[in-house]
Amino acid sequence: MLTGEIRNKIDKIWSDIWAGGISNPLTVIEQLTYLMFIRSLDEKELENESFEAISGEVTAKIFPQDEDGQAMRWSKFKTKDSRIIYDIMGTKVFPFIKEMNGENTTAFSRYMQDAMFLIPTPQVLQKIITGLDELYEHDIKDLDMQGDLYEYMLGKLASAGQNGQFRTPKHIRDMMVHLLAPTPDDKICDPACGTAGFLVSSAEYIRENYEAEMTSEQWEHFGGEMFSGFDTDRTMLRLSAMNLMLHSITQPNIDYVDSVSKQNNTSSAYDIILANPPFTGTVDAESIHDNLKTVCDTKKTELLFVALFLRILRKGGRCACIVPDGVLFGSTKAHKSLRKELVENHQLQAVVSMPSGVFKPYAGVSTAILLFTKTGAGGTDKVWFYDMKADGFSLDDKRSAVEANDIPDILARFHNLEGEADRRPTEPSFLVERSAIEANHYDLSINRYKEVVYDRVEYDAPAVIMERLDALNLDIASKMEELRGMLGE
Repeated sequence: MLTGEIRNKIDKIWSDIWAGGISNPLTVIEQLTYLMFIRSLDEKELENESFEAISGEVTAKIFPQDEDGQAMRWSKFKTKDSRIIYDIMGTKVFPFIKEMNGENTTAFSRYMQDAMFLIPTPQVLQKIITGLDELYEHDIKDLDMQGDLYEYMLGKLASAGQNGQFRTPKHIRDMMVHLLAPTPDDKICDPACGTAGFLVSSAEYIRENYEAEMTSEQWEHFGGEMFSGFDTDRTMLRLSAMNLMLHSITQPNIDYVDSVSKQNNTSSAYDIILANPPFTGTVDAESIHDNLKTVCDTKKTELLFVALFLRILRKGGRCACIVPDGVLFGSTKAHKSLRKELVENHQLQAVVSMPSGVFKPYAGVSTAILLFTKTGAGGTDKVWFYDMKADGFSLDDKRSAVEANDIPDILARFHNLEGEADRRPTEPSFLVERSAIEANHYDLSINRYKEVVYDRVEYDAPAVIMERLDALNLDIASKMEELRGMLGE
């Protein structure tokens, strides 16, 4: 975890960039990302040199071995005059990292082609380099802390995109990962990956639960093809590749793909899908893949993405995705056909209704988590509903930590659904028969099945209430007389 002191140092670097004239948080993170990447290249080169010196084996070098090539290394230029650093960065380092798209480079370097160096002055650049160096040398002790640092920076992206896409809070992502419990052999995908938060949470879960027993093949799988993420924003792809790289995933399949379009023909490829697809957006009807239209003929992204999840999962593959409440009870033909597909042709396991403040300050939209398994042959017997009221944080724009938290209860109950059999619809969680869902036109909103218990209130007889009112009126009259007497004096 990051201490308050580390956060203050990050905020100081941030304010230095802000003062230099870069006010867009996304641009700030991009520029810091490039510098962190440049520093990480030199760290890797130092490791290679150390290994070579000890083992005597010749290793491939990242930087050219001539004078100009070595001058591009962070450790070589960081102590030079600010104007020299600025010149090296703009004329040598940036062109170099934009072209280092060779066979053995990271996913991050693939998205450097259209990167721009936007640090405004030599003085600002030197402040950032000094600040980052101090952070890494004195405060950032391990990979987890590097990831936490990046997560903290990404947390400053406090605005939703025009199509309703926004970052999912880390504790909600972690809960969804724990609900699905991925293994080291799974292939995990987020087709609307943004900054790759779900993939990072999955990687953390696997390291936490399996690190000691993983085979070399599983580690190789972990470093590369285990994780796939797609997005239509190249800036987000750069940020997500960097985020994964800071979590030991150097070769993920991070790609520029419009997931619901005809360009994406992926089918039956993944074991796990974790996603928070964009809400409220619509796409060009001509570009939508035909086999998604057969599930639900619509232009609404929140429906198309759920249909996509079903297509790209392998049989037996599982999904946890966030959807706006409208998906659960919408009355259009597309809404109903999607819900019918989930209930009739696959195994819908759970609907976790979340409070509307979960995504503040981005948005106050009400959402739910759908958990289902692709079977292609039905399997829905009973669906588990949970009415989540608290997530450990206040549900206002401040999102301060509070004690009330349903997440541990959700995880414990979901992993022991047998114990839910006798729960009543008056309780926070309960099971609903498939037949009841069918009878309600596949409505999946919890309020359709929840029963509210009203407390019986006993009122006094009307005559007793009238007597009480008479007594009050007499009291008021006597007080008024007393006031008049005081005014007369």
